[in-house]
Amino acid sequence: MRTAEALCAKRGARLTEIRRRVLKAVWASHAPMGAYDILAGLNAGTGKIAPMAVYRALDFLMEHGLVHRLASLNAFIGCALATENHAAHFLICRGCKSATEMEGAALTRAVKKTLSAHGFVPETEIIEIQGLCAHCHKEGVPKT
Repeated sequence: MRTAEALCAKRGARLTEIRRRVLKAVWASHAPMGAYDILAGLNAGTGKIAPMAVYRALDFLMEHGLVHRLASLNAFIGCALATENHAAHFLICRGCKSATEMEGAALTRAVKKTLSAHGFVPETEIIEIQGLCAHCHKEGVPKT
C-alpha cells in the first residue's frame, strides 16, 4: 500500500478510501478477481458501495498502473511492477486460475520490433498466455 500511496502522491493523484479498499481487495486475492467479486467482498455485511464506484476505482488504479485487466478473464489483478512503465505479460493457469505477471524484456523487444515493422502504434500492451502452471501440469490437470 505504501508503494501505491507514494506513486499516487508523486503523480499528484488521490488514493481515496474506496480506491484504497478496491486495491487491497485485488491484492488480497492471489487469483484475478472480477469487479462484482470485488464488490461483493467490499459489501459483505454492509452493502453500501455501488458497482459504478468499484468500476471508477478500477479505472483509476489501471490508469496509474496499480492493477491490470485481464481481458480473457474479464478480471483484475494487482501489478507486480507498479513503479515501472512496462508492457504487461501474464501466464494464466486454467487449472488453479492463478495469473503470474512476468518480466519479459526479450518478449517486449520482439513485440516492439514487429509493431514497428508494421507501422503500428500500440495504445496498450497486455499479453496473456493461457495454459497450465508447473504445479497443475505436474498434478496432471487434463488438457482441453
